[in-house]
Amino acid sequence: MSDTVVVDVTGPVGRVALDNPARLNAVDAPMLDALAEAVRALDARPDVRVVVLAGAGRGFCSGADLRAGGADGGKVDDSTLYAAGAAVRAIVASQTPVVAVVGGVAAGVGCSIALAADYVLAGESASFVLAFGRIGLMPDGGATALVAAAVGRARALRMALSTEAVGGVDAAAWGLVAECVPDDRLQSRAEELCGFLAALAPGATAATLTAVNAAALDLDSALAREEEGQSALLRTADAREGVAAFTEKRRPHFGGA
Repeated sequence: MSDTVVVDVTGPVGRVALDNPARLNAVDAPMLDALAEAVRALDARPDVRVVVLAGAGRGFCSGADLRAGGADGGKVDDSTLYAAGAAVRAIVASQTPVVAVVGGVAAGVGCSIALAADYVLAGESASFVLAFGRIGLMPDGGATALVAAAVGRARALRMALSTEAVGGVDAAAWGLVAECVPDDRLQSRAEELCGFLAALAPGATAATLTAVNAAALDLDSALAREEEGQSALLRTADAREGVAAFTEKRRPHFGGA
């Protein structure tokens, strides 16, 4: 278990917090492995009726920690890519309803993690960003399926190609998230929602989650395509340039190689 993933159980509610606030909860492979382990462990507990995902501090998750590996000097580390897929699979497969409480940014794989939840509750200052194109990569963590299933092909491609942020209010209007509330109501609304979900019949809830996810998502196929495509992209000069430009805070110059 990573020390950057905090798990707490209070009554019927299990909470999993990404706890790397200095990096806006940027994730690496061990952190993603710990997230998957935490979700699976809470899902296995009959006393837990709702699982809450949240981020510590002012962001939900800013995406992969680019300092932890990736396209660096020609050395490729796919561990974060595959760990992200495992974490998203664990969230979607949970028979216990998963609520993502998003305040602040959910970017890159952080957006994927949030949207993998069964109910996404966003504050008005939340933002959802697929910024992979800025560093010469493609969406991963199941984003190509999760976003398209929520908002359709046109808006999914708009998010991926423009890399623009979608705020909490627009995200709710688009159907990207289930609900958006004022920031000062986010925590109290989360408590209300968890209380309601915890009171539902667990068998009926589990059957509903399974049926809806099976009808809406082909997650395994999407992850397989993403992992193949992203692994290849991580080996390109453009990806190395993108990561270098990001860390140096300058515009990238992509050459198509």
